[in-house]
Amino acid sequence: MSLRCIAVLVLGVLVFCNVPIQAENRVAKKRVQPSYPELARKMHVAGSVKLEVEVDPEGQVKDVKVTSGHALLRDAAVSAVKNWVYEKAPAKSTEMIEITFQQ
Repeated sequence: MSLRCIAVLVLGVLVFCNVPIQAENRVAKKRVQPSYPELARKMHVAGSVKLEVEVDPEGQVKDVKVTSGHALLRDAAVSAVKNWVYEKAPAKSTEMIEITFQQ
């Protein structure tokens, strides 16, 4: 089996199994800014929360998973990103997002 056949076969499996693929920076048409958690503000907690976001073909966020970030900032980041809307695409995708909280 040639290398070209293997690449086509792998791509076919990804498409037909409906496995999320890493997008090439799918554009967010609507971004909701997170509110800074009051406890985090009082404790002077700042930093970034990294998220893995599953987006359906219509551009709606279907799932958000935290990959890193301070526990006091995570919920605010997840709540905001769940309301984002992306441009449409032929298949669902996975986006990597980083939300930074600064005082």
